Amino acid sequence: MTEPHKNKVEEFSQTDLAGLREDLLKAGLDSWQAADLISSFLAARGYGVSTQDARQAAAHMDAVGCSVKCLQAELEKLAFVM
Repeated sequence: MTEPHKNKVEEFSQTDLAGLREDLLKAGLDSWQAADLISSFLAARGYGVSTQDARQAAAHMDAVGCSVKCLQAELEKLAFVM
């Protein structure tokens, strides 16, 4: 039996994801500030995001030291089409 097709958010460019990851790692942001950065990243690409969900994702990414692939997966969970 095959797995049902899951709708995916666009694949963000590796350059954009690497830049976002670098900003999140080097800026020394708290989870609120990181959530704002994530929200801005998504909004600039036409997506909306729940502020609470963005905070939770930022805390999770910080805790696990998220890679670019992990960051893409987290953004797919957060983003919704506007």
